[in-house]
Amino acid sequence: MKLSTKGRHAVTAMMELALQHNKGPVTLADISVQQSISISYLEQLFARLRQHGLVTGMRGPGGGYCLARPAGEITIANILSTVDDVTRRSEMPHNHAEVPVGAQMWMSLSNRIYDYLDSITLEDAVESSRDNSQESLLGSGIQKSAA
Repeated sequence: MKLSTKGRHAVTAMMELALQHNKGPVTLADISVQQSISISYLEQLFARLRQHGLVTGMRGPGGGYCLARPAGEITIANILSTVDDVTRRSEMPHNHAEVPVGAQMWMSLSNRIYDYLDSITLEDAVESSRDNSQESLLGSGIQKSAA
């Protein structure tokens, strides 16, 4: 699984929508200023997010974008899948001997990462950012290295 700049920007922009959901529609200009992402890049991202039903757009004065579903129903994997075509890879050949051991390991790792990102909702990410603590998202399974 590869996390691209496009995917990171999409997650960041969606977090901004979730953070401001009580204020009504959010303009791409507001997101651009808050997150230092160009408006033209955001337009490309939001076209895909809208096509996949993650955001809704409102035109006219006071218009902008809103989440199409509650933040608790949108996962980080949903967002990444929309902009990067990231998916869980389950198409393993019937004969595992045809797949090199290293490729099997990387596919398994990629699926674990995808499953982890699919377990984190946009709401979780926003709450974590408010707490300024990565530990709530990383969980107890990741050990901090001694410096």
